[in-house]
Amino acid sequence: MRFDPWNPEFVAHPYDVYDELRRERPVSFFEPTGQWLIARHADVNALLRDRRLGRSYLHVATHQEFGKPGDLEFQDPFWRVIRAGMLDVEPPVHTRLRRLVSKAFTPRMVEALRPKVARIAGELVDAFVERGGGDLISEVAEPLPVTVIAEMLGVPEADRHLLRPWSADICGMYELNPSIEAQHTAVRAAEEFSDYLIGLARSRRANPGDDLISALALVAEEGDKLTEEELVGTCVLLLNAGHEATVNVTGNGWWSLFRNPAELDRLRADHGLLSTAVEEMMRWDTPLQMFERWVLEDISVGGFDIPRGTEVALLFGSANRDPEVFADPDRLDVGRVDNPHISFGAGIHFCLGAPLARIELIESFGALLRRAPKLELAAEPVWGSGYVIRGLESIQVRV
Repeated sequence: MRFDPWNPEFVAHPYDVYDELRRERPVSFFEPTGQWLIARHADVNALLRDRRLGRSYLHVATHQEFGKPGDLEFQDPFWRVIRAGMLDVEPPVHTRLRRLVSKAFTPRMVEALRPKVARIAGELVDAFVERGGGDLISEVAEPLPVTVIAEMLGVPEADRHLLRPWSADICGMYELNPSIEAQHTAVRAAEEFSDYLIGLARSRRANPGDDLISALALVAEEGDKLTEEELVGTCVLLLNAGHEATVNVTGNGWWSLFRNPAELDRLRADHGLLSTAVEEMMRWDTPLQMFERWVLEDISVGGFDIPRGTEVALLFGSANRDPEVFADPDRLDVGRVDNPHISFGAGIHFCLGAPLARIELIESFGALLRRAPKLELAAEPVWGSGYVIRGLESIQVRV
């Protein structure tokens, strides 16, 4: 098999191909997308921190200067939302946005959420156990982070069912060469979500509550240069990043444990391993398989000159299995201590929500291990079609 992100067999198990890439072609050009694939941990880690690369190039060049055709007109509503969030901008705009969001998203605030996360996880798992099992994705993995981020943002309970579909549709644009249908779906979701958030932010500005949208709306009003578009872009990013990864780590993680029963038994016997187990599941089968960056100045990687105006595809899934960094990398080890995985990224775009994601995952896995100690797989799960954001469609289990 070769690197083929549209092949379901490759998506289900890309790791043999990654092994070959690291050994024989750690830096290689992938013609179908016009990207340079970067496979080794050292290179991926270094490029994430290299300021000669960026998530965007529009702060230093036009589409034409980079030889790109530019955005299609129908995509404008999507890019207005996405490029107003801090993931898709670079300093100095990124620096300002991250500073402002960090004011309302402090470690103290996140840690204070732990009892609430534990309560929500416990209620979801209790109901799941009472039903005798079902689909872990739709019944536990999805509702937990969506509920948590919705409560943080201050989204009314009656509207929360809208969030996951909007997020999934928006994330469809991040896949490699998305279909026209997927692009239109992403644009529609971005428009609907943007309109909803603008209405909510204006309401909270007039009647603030104890929530993140109120905090961000007040920051905007105080003249700290957070525009309404930036507020919307930030909230969209927080929702997408705040639950897409957590949902897929939960599904991928349980599938990893079921495929490694000795490690599952080890975790069942010692819940004190939960913290290292969560990090290991993120390493062993990370949901974010690829992270793309634009080359803003000529660089050289592994003996290859990569010119300004091209794009690199940083293979997180490959970097996390690099034997130069991880002992016995293809083995799932829930007690692994030396674990510098890069599933949360690195550099200025390191995931701001990493502490919250860790809390959610530890509480979710902990609740299931305590309340469903004999959880077992009911049917082999099926992978979703996405490669860049890679997760299971569902995972059916019995209690």
